[in-house]
Amino acid sequence: MIEIRGDKKVLVTPVSAEDLEGIHVGDVVWLDGDLVTCRDVAHRRLVEYGRELPYDVRDKAILHAGPITRPIEGVAEGEPDYEMVSVGPTTSSRMEKFEYEFVKATGVRVIVGKGGMGPNTERACREFGAIHCVFPAGCAVVAATEVERIAEHHWDELGMPETLWCCKVREFGPLIVSIDADGRNLFEENKVEFNRRKDEAIERISAQVGFIE
Repeated sequence: MIEIRGDKKVLVTPVSAEDLEGIHVGDVVWLDGDLVTCRDVAHRRLVEYGRELPYDVRDKAILHAGPITRPIEGVAEGEPDYEMVSVGPTTSSRMEKFEYEFVKATGVRVIVGKGGMGPNTERACREFGAIHCVFPAGCAVVAATEVERIAEHHWDELGMPETLWCCKVREFGPLIVSIDADGRNLFEENKVEFNRRKDEAIERISAQVGFIE
C-alpha cells in the first residue's frame, strides 16, 4: 500500500501492482517493511540453477547490495542476531541478464540498486507490475540507519556480501524511480535528451570558434 507522510510517498510492503500505477520515472519514494539484500549469486541460483529463494519476496522489495553486518552479542534465542553497519547499493546492471526471469519467478515488486538497468528489467516491470529504483550512492551508512532490524538471514555460506539479509526498514530512501511499471526507463530517456543537448552545444560552440585553424 501507499502512505503519504508530509511530503513523502511511502510504499509499505506488501506492495501491489495497483499501488505502482501512479508512480512514474523520476518520482521519489520511500519504503517501509520488507527489504532483502539480493545480488549476483542469489539471482544465479534462482535463474540458472532453479533453486527457490529461502525467503518469500513476493510483493516485497529487494536491494542489490553487499552490506556490512556485525553480530549482536548476548541476544536471546529467536531474537535478531545481526545488525546492519553499512548497506550501499551495488551496480544493478550486473543483475540485468537475470532480472526478467527473477521478477517472473518471485513476484518481487520493488527493485533497488545503483545505476540503470536495461530491456530485460523494463520488460519485467511492464509485464509483472514492478519498479526499479536508485538509492543515492555514497550513503551506505545513512542507509543502515534506516534498517530497523535484520529479521532473518539465509545462504550464509555465500559470505557476507551475498547472504540474503532480510531486513525490516522504515522510510528507506530516498529512492528515485528509474524504471516504472509502464516500462519507461529514466536513464535511457535521459541519454536521448542529453545527447540532443550535447549536439546543440557542439553546434553553438563550433559557430563561435570556427575561425580557429
